Amino acid sequence: MRPRSGTLVVDISGEKAEHYEGVYQCTARNEHGTAVSNNIVIRQSRSPLWSKERNEPIVVQEGVSLVLQCRPPAGLPPPIIFWMDNNFQRLPQSSRVSQALNGDLYFSNVLKEDSRNDYICYARFPHTQTIQQKQPITVRVLNQAPVDERKPTFLIPSGPSSSKMVLRGQVLEMECIAEGLPTPEISWTKVSGDLPAKRTSFLHYQKTLRIVNVSESDSGDYRCTARNRLGSVHHTIRVAVKAAPYWISGPPRNLVLAPRETGLLICRASGTPKPTITWAMNGIPIENSPKDLSRKVEDDTVMFTDVQTGSSAVYQCNVSNEYGYLLSNAFVNVLSEPPRVLTQANKVYQVIRNHRALIDCSSFGSPIPKITWFKESRSSTLDGDPYILHDNGTLEVHVAQARNSGKYTCVARNTLGIYENHVYLEVKEPTRILKQPEYKVVQRGRSVEFECKVKHDPSLIPTMTWLKDNGELPDDERFIVDSDSLTIADVIENDEGVYTCIMNTSLDHDSASAELTVVEATPTPAVAYDRPDAPTDLELTDQRERSVQLTWTPGDEHNSPIQKFLIQYEDSLHHRGHWHNLTEVPGTKTTARLKLSPFIHYTFRVLALNAVGLSHPSFPSRMYKTNAAAPDENPTGVEGYGTEHDNLVITWKPLSGLQSNGPGLQYKVMWRQKEVDKEWTSVTVANVSKFVVSGTPTFVPYELKVQAVNEHGTGPEPAIAHGHSGEDLPVAAPDNVQVLVLNSSLAEVHWDPLPAKAIRGHLKGYKVYYWRERSLHKHNPHHVEKQILTFSGNHSHGMLPGLHPFSLYSFNIRVYNGKGEGPPSPSQQFETPEGVPGIPSSLIITNPNLDSLTLEWAPPHDRNGRLTGYTLKYQPAVASRQVDIATQGWFIGLMCAIALLILILLIICFIQRNKGGKYPVKEKEDAHTDPEFQPMKDDDCTFGEYSDNEDHKPLKGSRTPSNGTVKRDDSDDSLVDYGEGGDGQFNEDGSFIGQYSGKSASRETAEGHESSEAPSPINAMNSLNSFV
Repeated sequence: MRPRSGTLVVDISGEKAEHYEGVYQCTARNEHGTAVSNNIVIRQSRSPLWSKERNEPIVVQEGVSLVLQCRPPAGLPPPIIFWMDNNFQRLPQSSRVSQALNGDLYFSNVLKEDSRNDYICYARFPHTQTIQQKQPITVRVLNQAPVDERKPTFLIPSGPSSSKMVLRGQVLEMECIAEGLPTPEISWTKVSGDLPAKRTSFLHYQKTLRIVNVSESDSGDYRCTARNRLGSVHHTIRVAVKAAPYWISGPPRNLVLAPRETGLLICRASGTPKPTITWAMNGIPIENSPKDLSRKVEDDTVMFTDVQTGSSAVYQCNVSNEYGYLLSNAFVNVLSEPPRVLTQANKVYQVIRNHRALIDCSSFGSPIPKITWFKESRSSTLDGDPYILHDNGTLEVHVAQARNSGKYTCVARNTLGIYENHVYLEVKEPTRILKQPEYKVVQRGRSVEFECKVKHDPSLIPTMTWLKDNGELPDDERFIVDSDSLTIADVIENDEGVYTCIMNTSLDHDSASAELTVVEATPTPAVAYDRPDAPTDLELTDQRERSVQLTWTPGDEHNSPIQKFLIQYEDSLHHRGHWHNLTEVPGTKTTARLKLSPFIHYTFRVLALNAVGLSHPSFPSRMYKTNAAAPDENPTGVEGYGTEHDNLVITWKPLSGLQSNGPGLQYKVMWRQKEVDKEWTSVTVANVSKFVVSGTPTFVPYELKVQAVNEHGTGPEPAIAHGHSGEDLPVAAPDNVQVLVLNSSLAEVHWDPLPAKAIRGHLKGYKVYYWRERSLHKHNPHHVEKQILTFSGNHSHGMLPGLHPFSLYSFNIRVYNGKGEGPPSPSQQFETPEGVPGIPSSLIITNPNLDSLTLEWAPPHDRNGRLTGYTLKYQPAVASRQVDIATQGWFIGLMCAIALLILILLIICFIQRNKGGKYPVKEKEDAHTDPEFQPMKDDDCTFGEYSDNEDHKPLKGSRTPSNGTVKRDDSDDSLVDYGEGGDGQFNEDGSFIGQYSGKSASRETAEGHESSEAPSPINAMNSLNSFV
């Protein structure tokens, strides 16, 4: 037995299936009674092998009849028969050659081309999906002597008459196959009446008559006639229709009674022959059940009189005859319960004036509560015009008016108590378009404006929407939408079309349309044009349930031919005073067949349209009322979702008043758990578009249906929608969590995705919580600020960017759904490797002398690892006073002298060059080379670098390694090139190094990150490396 269900699962993998053949029945019981299921018959499918046989060739004279027998082995279920050849091609069939219902192949007369050696009968057993074949049959047709033509005779059935029995609701198939030369034609008639046209079809070249969904009216004599030019022959088949039991008014319904009340259980069914009815209580024949003086059984009815508490039970009604049976359970619940009103308290109902208002008072109690309604002062009950009180407690205001607004009180009363509920009705003014847009003819390049002035209830928020040809307006700035108009600037040919303004509120809407025509030039007609006059003489003829013929007389065209007529209608029952477009007809017609809907009070009017515009409407026709009918359609937009972990909210788009087809519109809401429940659970509600199913399992799939019902019947079978019950928090954390550190600031985490059962909702994704525990350097403080990375969707890995180098991190992972997050996985830790250190936190100069100075610095705040040394870069700097010498006279004179001197030198150089002489600059430079300092080179204008050869000494006050040498790094990278943090250094007195000077900081900013290439001509620096 499957847990928490009534499903019996039988594993037959290790045993023979026939051991489990038999009749099964399920019994469900609790303290309130016992219910039983229908009998379930289990039989093993069988596809026996074809017996081995040898088929002798069949030799026949051309023109005679022939029957090739198939006779497949009996299977369960029976096989499907078809004839094919050696190439697995179906054998061609015709009115001369056809397959009978029993699988045999019949030839009315054989021809020479029927000779072949591969007539093969195949049997396909559908349940086991196996195909078996009969041994091929060889047919040889001789034409030694011509066969005379002959009138038809029947091959099947035999004799002048036969009989056939069929069950109600099944398919009736009768066949007549005749032989003759020429080939006979078959026809069918019913002797005692007409064939049911919508349920009748002819198969196998008229040889088979098929009637579906057989009813008692199909019994009688049927005659098949075979005819050729030599004569005809008849056969009569007498059909008797029997019926397994079927419900007349549905199975018995559950009964809720209060103590001392009276009730009936009715089990009304029919069948042919008449079925017998037996009753049982809690699965035991009622004659063997404990005696109950309040219970009396009379054939198909159980009567309860003056019932007492403790008489609750489940009653079974069994209706059977020789062709089948019906079994139904009905729960009789004897209950004492004071009344409760289930409708939400203080609910506000809003309705448009002149529309129908339905105010709910859904109640529960035992005895069944009596519902009464009061308004405002409660001076009298509301049970007369304009109010209608329905059996379910709903109060209807047939045509709501402003005076009907107010507070309504619903009182539910039985012998055990009283319950009151208050609701409110607000009657709103309808939305109306006062000035409709008009037909426009505009020259290309001009502007055009459509007006659409609207009146609406001031308490409702309106929304104006414009459409072009029933679609959205083009995304073009030339289209300007104002509160009551649409303007199109610089009109082009593509702007032609029908423009519709729609004014929507939360309760109703109104719309109007107009056509725009774009022309090349302003027309200059020789005659006056105007809109046509209104049509006259409207007349309704040929009146039917769903249609009526409307005729009219056109008005004067005013020199512009009428292009079309627009027919509108008013429904004085539901939307009095509001005209709707019904259809359009060409301007050459003056009559139209109008399709109508049920339960409408129609009044029609006609408008004519020419190139100038619409005419005024005609005078209305007389009223034409259509009868109510069952709904033609069901609600759309059926959805299912959960708002709590144990509920299912079913919503749908309700039908409009025109779609209801009749009074008492309700919705039958049906649901069942997908792949678990076979039967649908249903409830019927009214005036709502939502129903909440409580007590559902958490996040399981459901199949949903919503069917429209009114007082005249139910709508068509609704389509199945799908949804899920409510979500709950996930119950598990991801498993197999691993981390891979990619570099000092990036890590990758992996995990195994959770199964759907543990997520308990729609998977939204995974969240990684991670935080920096501390730096791996002993001087850094602890950090515990958590960060969250979200990976949407069904991921199994993700990256953690922006990590601090040389740090210890912790992390865990959680799955989350639409309800929230699940529990975290066990926290794990990982370490990031070292990274580039930050800049030193300070740099100061102390003890400056003519030939030396002392530099002191503090370690960086972000070491990002264990510091191994420092690189010192420097360059000469020339101090200058901030004096504006450009305005000094002596400076101007000096500059003039220098310019004159340079001019003289250039002249001398030019003369010497022309003479071919040499100027020994290079020798002089080589003779005066300074071993301590390399001067600026003439060719690249760079400073010389400080050398770390053993011939040179370090600066005074500089820090050196323990071996007393100053090492130079291979790279000229400045301190700015490193990242954050590192090991710091202290002065000999234990204090931190001071701050950078302002000038040094600005220089570092200007330089940016240096490379290891040759120094820049402007920012050349000497470099010192210090290692710790």
